Amino acid sequence: MDVSGTRKPGTNKRSRKKDNPEQLGHAIRRRRKAMGMTMVQVAEETELTPGFISQVERGISTPSLSSLLSIAASLQTTVEQLLSVDEEFREYIHKDNRHTYALGVNGRLYEKLGPGFSGALCYPSIIHRPPGHVSEKMCHEGEVFCYLISGQLEYHLGDAVHIMSPGDTVHHDCSKPHYSIVLSDEEAVELWVSTMPMKSASH
Repeated sequence: MDVSGTRKPGTNKRSRKKDNPEQLGHAIRRRRKAMGMTMVQVAEETELTPGFISQVERGISTPSLSSLLSIAASLQTTVEQLLSVDEEFREYIHKDNRHTYALGVNGRLYEKLGPGFSGALCYPSIIHRPPGHVSEKMCHEGEVFCYLISGQLEYHLGDAVHIMSPGDTVHHDCSKPHYSIVLSDEEAVELWVSTMPMKSASH
């Protein structure tokens, strides 16, 4: 799929990592035990609940991207390692060779567009979200830029609410609480550039 949105995910030769909550849960459990940590310790470090950590490890619940970043950081590993996604640096990526993976059972799909080199300061991706999807409310260090390719979003930023249509952008300090809702009947396709890398060990 290019930024015109004319090609659907999975219709080309792109390397796609399918979502497998049970496999992800096993990977988190193995890493936690290897670190000698309890679920309570991971929960305290991630500000999640022990019950949620238990559900994730058993494959009952799938964490959001932000929660997965926090879990990976607590376990001193990376999201890519937990998901078994290739972490190589590539300065050029053909549109048919992007690494993609899903989180959750509701159709969220992430296309990895970088980073192209070690020490990169920005991390681009394309995110596909189904109608009605509500993102997790987040507040963290760094900044983020979003360009809406298709669909419609209700973007909550602090006390402000922005209705985004294709071509609209938002660029803000992530210390402001923020989340969004897909308003359209079709999936939302969003180009994101963030200073928060998938390599969670640096956060």
